[in-house]
Amino acid sequence: MMFNKKDKKANKRFDEKLIQTSQQGSLISIWVDRQTGVNYLYTWSAQGCTLTPLLDENGKVIVEQIEAN
Repeated sequence: MMFNKKDKKANKRFDEKLIQTSQQGSLISIWVDRQTGVNYLYTWSAQGCTLTPLLDENGKVIVEQIEAN
């Protein structure tokens, strides 16, 4: 293989779990870190973007169980 490219999925750090768009064109998505299981809320609009850990109703970071490769 050229430049020692490996399987893209194996090197992928984040998975997009959910994506929504608004009528105004902004974007909201949830990303999961495949190494730690932490869920992140990502928002984007013409004014800028944000990324923050997603919290549950008790204010604790939402962490998913990660399957071993």
